Amino acid sequence: MDTCRVPANASKCSGNTMECFMVLSTQAQKISIGILCGLFGTMCVFENSLVLYLIFSSPGIRKKPSYLFIGSLALADILASIIFVCSFVNFHVFNEAGFSKEVFLLQLGGVNTSFSASLSSLLLTALDRYISISRPSEYKLLMTRKRAWTALAVLWVTCATIACLPLLGWNCCVLDSVCSELFPFVDDNYQSGWVCFVMVLLGCIVYAYAHVLWRARQHVAYMEKHQAQVGKQNTRMRMDVMLAKTLVMVLAVLMLCWSPVLVLMIYSIFARLSDHLRKVFAFCSTLCLLNSMVNPIIYALRSKELFSSLRRVFSHFRRQLKVTEESPEAESTHKSSVIET
Repeated sequence: MDTCRVPANASKCSGNTMECFMVLSTQAQKISIGILCGLFGTMCVFENSLVLYLIFSSPGIRKKPSYLFIGSLALADILASIIFVCSFVNFHVFNEAGFSKEVFLLQLGGVNTSFSASLSSLLLTALDRYISISRPSEYKLLMTRKRAWTALAVLWVTCATIACLPLLGWNCCVLDSVCSELFPFVDDNYQSGWVCFVMVLLGCIVYAYAHVLWRARQHVAYMEKHQAQVGKQNTRMRMDVMLAKTLVMVLAVLMLCWSPVLVLMIYSIFARLSDHLRKVFAFCSTLCLLNSMVNPIIYALRSKELFSSLRRVFSHFRRQLKVTEESPEAESTHKSSVIET
């Protein structure tokens, strides 16, 4: 087992750094964490997989850069839920500590990559709306599918690189530095850098949405003054306002779910965490899964294109069930007609 400098408040763990971070002390706490992770994780995978299917099974939808970014968000949430649930439950519920430092940092890198990619995808979606609502006449020239795919490639490579830095050597065991109080083997300075990276992403998202909301309010005021005017421009404005409101709902859920985790991570950089706060952090971490679970619900309820595609899928599914149920009756009718002949 790898050992390195453990947090001051965890010195009683006899040098076993993995056990120092297993903060759930009662069976009730472990069962609660297991239920939350199982429920949120399962729903997240199902809902986001459905969103991916709706996007890439509809030629008209998958050609639009906006939905490519939403597809990237759904993919990131699927990966985050699978990796997070498996590693989190295995560590905190079953107290599995037999794997090496490299395996743990690889799992943590996968979680950080997917959650960072989820947040970055939301930023690209915000920038896409920013361009659409601020420069509508140039939107199709500025936001092409090629540029959208390039932006997504840069996004995933950047997130993976930043998340894998501890595995590549930026950890407290290799550097002989102070470890984080929240994550085994993670250097305190790396945690500070990752928090800063997340805060920059959130700041850019808030700025983009603030501009989108300001322009959306202008469009609402314009439409109220020109209610009699019906045309393509008004239709586009209504779509921009609708999508802007949808993305603001996504942002609100994001901030609500991620704020407790970020606040505790920032607090741990400047002060020592009690055992109670470390348990609180473990439970707050499941809110990240809740965020990934809620996003597809917002899309299905607010996006007319995705909702229409979902209705077509359900209609097709009902028709298939009806045909399957009627097929035995049709077969028996056919057999009786043959006998009578």
